[in-house]
Amino acid sequence: MDADQHPLRRQADAAFIRSWLKNPLKMGAVSPSSRALGRRMAEAVPEGPADGVVVELGPGTGVVTACLLEAGIAPDHLACLEYSAEFCTLLRARFPRVHVLQGDAYEPPAALAHLLDGRPLRAVVSSLPLMTRPEPDRARAIARYLDLLPPGAPFIQFSYAFAPPVRAERVDAGTTVSPWIKRNLPPARVITYRRDAGRAGREALPAFAVVPK
Repeated sequence: MDADQHPLRRQADAAFIRSWLKNPLKMGAVSPSSRALGRRMAEAVPEGPADGVVVELGPGTGVVTACLLEAGIAPDHLACLEYSAEFCTLLRARFPRVHVLQGDAYEPPAALAHLLDGRPLRAVVSSLPLMTRPEPDRARAIARYLDLLPPGAPFIQFSYAFAPPVRAERVDAGTTVSPWIKRNLPPARVITYRRDAGRAGREALPAFAVVPK
Protein backbone atom coordinates (compact mmCIF):
# COMPACT_ATOMS: atom_id res chain seq x y z
CA MET A 1 0.00 0.00 0.00
CA ASP A 2 1.30 3.48 -0.88
CA ALA A 3 2.31 5.41 2.22
CA ASP A 4 -0.03 8.26 1.32
CA GLN A 5 -2.96 5.83 1.27
CA HIS A 6 -2.21 4.13 4.58
CA PRO A 7 -5.43 3.94 6.67
CA LEU A 8 -3.66 5.61 9.60
CA ARG A 9 -2.38 8.53 7.52
CA ARG A 10 -5.62 10.51 7.81
CA GLN A 11 -5.62 9.97 11.56
CA ALA A 12 -1.99 11.10 11.71
CA ASP A 13 -2.72 14.26 9.72
CA ALA A 14 -5.59 15.07 12.08
CA ALA A 15 -3.25 14.60 15.04
CA PHE A 16 -0.75 16.97 13.44
CA ILE A 17 -3.41 19.65 13.02
CA ARG A 18 -4.51 19.27 16.65
CA SER A 19 -0.91 19.60 17.84
CA TRP A 20 -0.33 22.63 15.64
CA LEU A 21 -3.46 24.35 16.95
CA LYS A 22 -2.35 23.73 20.54
CA ASN A 23 1.18 25.03 20.05
CA PRO A 24 2.10 26.27 16.55
CA LEU A 25 5.49 27.64 17.62
CA LYS A 26 6.54 24.31 19.08
CA MET A 27 5.48 22.42 15.96
CA GLY A 28 7.44 24.77 13.71
CA ALA A 29 5.49 23.83 10.55
CA VAL A 30 2.04 24.40 9.12
CA SER A 31 1.78 20.91 7.60
CA PRO A 32 3.60 17.56 7.79
CA SER A 33 6.71 17.16 5.66
CA SER A 34 6.06 16.19 2.05
CA ARG A 35 7.22 12.91 0.54
CA ALA A 36 9.49 14.88 -1.78
CA LEU A 37 11.31 16.25 1.27
CA GLY A 38 11.27 12.85 2.97
CA ARG A 39 12.81 11.16 -0.05
CA ARG A 40 15.55 13.78 -0.26
CA MET A 41 16.41 13.21 3.40
CA ALA A 42 16.42 9.44 2.92
CA GLU A 43 18.77 9.79 -0.06
CA ALA A 44 21.32 11.47 2.22
CA VAL A 45 21.62 8.35 4.41
CA PRO A 46 24.79 6.44 3.42
CA GLU A 47 25.08 2.70 2.88
CA GLY A 48 26.10 0.48 5.81
CA PRO A 49 27.50 -0.56 8.12
CA ALA A 50 25.32 -3.65 8.14
CA ASP A 51 24.56 -3.37 11.85
CA GLY A 52 24.31 0.42 11.79
CA VAL A 53 21.30 2.16 13.31
CA VAL A 54 19.54 5.17 11.80
CA VAL A 55 18.03 7.48 14.41
CA GLU A 56 15.14 9.71 13.35
CA LEU A 57 14.39 12.72 15.54
CA GLY A 58 10.91 14.21 15.61
CA PRO A 59 9.22 11.80 13.16
CA GLY A 60 5.79 13.31 13.81
CA THR A 61 3.23 11.61 11.56
CA GLY A 62 5.81 9.33 9.94
CA VAL A 63 6.24 10.82 6.46
CA VAL A 64 10.04 10.71 6.61
CA THR A 65 9.91 7.37 8.45
CA ALA A 66 8.05 5.82 5.51
CA CYS A 67 10.61 7.24 3.07
CA LEU A 68 13.49 5.82 5.10
CA LEU A 69 11.90 2.37 5.04
CA GLU A 70 11.19 2.63 1.32
CA ALA A 71 14.87 3.50 0.79
CA GLY A 72 15.80 0.10 2.19
CA ILE A 73 16.53 0.78 5.85
CA ALA A 74 15.49 -2.28 7.85
CA PRO A 75 12.76 -1.54 10.42
CA ASP A 76 14.80 -3.05 13.26
CA HIS A 77 17.68 -0.73 12.33
CA LEU A 78 15.51 2.38 12.59
CA ALA A 79 14.87 4.16 15.90
CA CYS A 80 12.40 7.03 16.07
CA LEU A 81 12.57 9.47 18.98
CA GLU A 82 9.32 11.40 19.32
CA TYR A 83 8.17 13.76 22.08
CA SER A 84 4.40 13.51 21.53
CA ALA A 85 2.66 10.52 23.12
CA GLU A 86 -0.11 10.74 20.52
CA PHE A 87 2.35 10.61 17.64
CA CYS A 88 4.18 7.70 19.30
CA THR A 89 0.95 5.70 19.42
CA LEU A 90 0.29 6.38 15.75
CA LEU A 91 3.86 5.55 14.74
CA ARG A 92 3.79 2.23 16.60
CA ALA A 93 0.53 1.30 14.90
CA ARG A 94 1.76 2.32 11.47
CA PHE A 95 5.30 0.92 11.75
CA PRO A 96 5.09 -1.97 14.25
CA ARG A 97 8.64 -3.24 13.58
CA VAL A 98 10.31 0.16 13.99
CA HIS A 99 11.70 1.14 17.40
CA VAL A 100 9.58 4.08 18.58
CA LEU A 101 10.85 5.81 21.72
CA GLN A 102 9.09 8.62 23.51
CA GLY A 103 11.35 11.37 24.77
CA ASP A 104 12.94 14.75 24.24
CA ALA A 105 15.49 14.72 21.40
CA TYR A 106 17.28 17.64 23.08
CA GLU A 107 17.84 15.41 26.13
CA PRO A 108 18.02 11.86 24.66
CA PRO A 109 16.58 9.21 26.98
CA ALA A 110 18.62 6.31 28.33
CA ALA A 111 16.40 3.99 26.27
CA LEU A 112 18.14 5.22 23.12
CA ALA A 113 21.58 4.28 24.45
CA HIS A 114 20.22 0.88 25.51
CA LEU A 115 18.84 0.36 22.01
CA LEU A 116 22.16 1.21 20.37
CA ASP A 117 24.01 -1.12 22.76
CA GLY A 118 27.35 -0.61 21.04
CA ARG A 119 26.02 -0.70 17.48
CA PRO A 120 27.30 2.15 15.29
CA LEU A 121 25.13 5.05 14.28
CA ARG A 122 24.69 5.11 10.51
CA ALA A 123 23.00 8.51 10.40
CA VAL A 124 20.77 10.86 12.36
CA VAL A 125 17.78 12.20 10.41
CA SER A 126 16.16 15.19 12.09
CA SER A 127 12.84 16.92 11.57
CA LEU A 128 13.18 18.92 14.77
CA PRO A 129 11.87 22.50 14.51
CA LEU A 130 15.28 23.83 15.50
CA MET A 131 14.54 27.44 14.61
CA THR A 132 11.96 27.61 17.41
CA ARG A 133 14.78 27.24 19.96
CA PRO A 134 17.65 29.60 20.88
CA GLU A 135 20.84 29.02 18.90
CA PRO A 136 22.77 27.58 21.89
CA ASP A 137 20.08 24.89 22.24
CA ARG A 138 20.26 24.15 18.51
CA ALA A 139 24.04 23.91 18.52
CA ARG A 140 24.07 21.71 21.61
CA ALA A 141 21.50 19.33 20.07
CA ILE A 142 23.40 18.89 16.81
CA ALA A 143 26.78 18.62 18.54
CA ARG A 144 25.39 15.98 20.90
CA TYR A 145 24.59 13.66 18.00
CA LEU A 146 27.70 14.50 15.98
CA ASP A 147 29.71 13.38 19.02
CA LEU A 148 28.06 9.96 18.72
CA LEU A 149 28.30 9.57 14.95
CA PRO A 150 31.36 7.91 13.39
CA PRO A 151 33.62 10.16 11.31
CA GLY A 152 31.90 11.11 8.08
CA ALA A 153 28.46 9.88 9.15
CA PRO A 154 25.76 12.54 8.60
CA PHE A 155 23.41 14.51 10.77
CA ILE A 156 20.63 15.32 8.28
CA GLN A 157 18.33 18.26 9.05
CA PHE A 158 15.77 20.11 7.00
CA SER A 159 15.11 23.81 7.34
CA TYR A 160 12.77 26.43 5.90
CA ALA A 161 15.24 29.23 6.65
CA PHE A 162 17.70 30.80 4.22
CA ALA A 163 20.53 30.39 6.75
CA PRO A 164 21.43 27.00 8.30
CA PRO A 165 19.86 26.49 11.74
CA VAL A 166 23.39 26.25 13.19
CA ARG A 167 26.59 27.58 11.63
CA ALA A 168 29.01 24.78 10.80
CA GLU A 169 31.80 26.24 12.91
CA ARG A 170 29.56 26.23 15.99
CA VAL A 171 29.51 22.41 15.92
CA ASP A 172 33.00 21.88 14.46
CA ALA A 173 31.62 20.27 11.30
CA GLY A 174 31.33 20.69 7.56
CA THR A 175 27.98 21.12 5.81
CA THR A 176 26.33 20.48 2.47
CA VAL A 177 23.04 22.11 1.48
CA SER A 178 20.53 20.76 -1.03
CA PRO A 179 18.60 22.86 -3.54
CA TRP A 180 15.20 24.10 -2.39
CA ILE A 181 12.55 21.38 -2.34
CA LYS A 182 9.60 23.29 -3.72
CA ARG A 183 7.14 20.42 -3.38
CA ASN A 184 6.87 21.10 0.34
CA LEU A 185 4.85 23.63 2.33
CA PRO A 186 6.77 25.83 2.86
CA PRO A 187 9.73 25.03 0.58
CA ALA A 188 12.65 23.53 2.48
CA ARG A 189 16.28 22.55 2.08
CA VAL A 190 18.19 19.57 3.48
CA ILE A 191 21.35 20.49 5.41
CA THR A 192 23.85 17.74 6.17
CA TYR A 193 26.44 18.15 8.91
CA ARG A 194 29.51 15.90 9.03
CA ARG A 195 32.73 15.72 11.01
CA ASP A 196 35.92 14.23 9.62
CA ALA A 197 38.20 11.93 11.60
CA GLY A 198 40.14 14.85 13.07
CA ARG A 199 37.02 16.55 14.41
CA ALA A 200 34.97 13.57 15.60
CA GLY A 201 34.70 12.90 19.28
CA ARG A 202 36.51 16.00 20.55
CA GLU A 203 33.77 16.63 23.11
CA ALA A 204 32.14 13.22 23.56
CA LEU A 205 29.21 12.82 25.93
CA PRO A 206 29.91 9.56 27.82
CA ALA A 207 26.90 10.02 30.09
CA PHE A 208 24.66 9.47 27.08
CA ALA A 209 26.91 7.12 25.09
CA VAL A 210 27.41 4.66 27.94
CA VAL A 211 24.46 3.85 30.16
CA PRO A 212 24.58 1.01 32.73
CA LYS A 213 22.28 -1.88 31.81
